[in-house]
Amino acid sequence: MAMPAAEIEALIRAALPDAQVTIEDLAGDGDHYAATVVSPAFKGLSRVKQHQLVYAALQGRMGGELHALALQTSAPD
Repeated sequence: MAMPAAEIEALIRAALPDAQVTIEDLAGDGDHYAATVVSPAFKGLSRVKQHQLVYAALQGRMGGELHALALQTSAPD
């Protein structure tokens, strides 16, 4: 079952309301996305911890509704 890009963005924004979120459907199939998330919440966190915050925001949908997500995270400059 495919997951709309808007739903991915909404879940991330709900967990990280101050984040800048960009979602790109890589294959046009609703299953393979790239997400860029920039949030002050990431300041001082390792890349792994940043990604864990985003995955937690997706509420267990990774590997099910959402097949693949290339994730790029950072704190604002």
